[in-house]
Amino acid sequence: MARVKRGKNKNQKRKNVLKKTKGYRGRQKSHKRSAKEALTHAGRNAYKHRKRKKGDMRRQWQIVIGAAVKKHDLSYSRFINLLKEADVELDRKSLAGLAQEQPEAFDAVVESVMV
Repeated sequence: MARVKRGKNKNQKRKNVLKKTKGYRGRQKSHKRSAKEALTHAGRNAYKHRKRKKGDMRRQWQIVIGAAVKKHDLSYSRFINLLKEADVELDRKSLAGLAQEQPEAFDAVVESVMV
């Protein structure tokens, strides 16, 4: 049985791992085993935080909308309830954008819902 020589593949794999960990601190950038472990942890956290970012943005929009409806003596939850009752199909992202960039338009939305 002929033996398999893996020198080129092994070196290429090591080079790829170390290239991806460039900028890490300590052993994690220069030792293959530590670098590989650091990459798996980094990848796991990146995946988790991409999912978490969506909730963070939604919370930020809720804060902006809540602050904008306070001027009309409404709470955030009451305003969202009024929107649902009036069948207004605006999402939180667009409402927050309106509240920040076009306050007059947002005030018009609030007034139309309150009627």
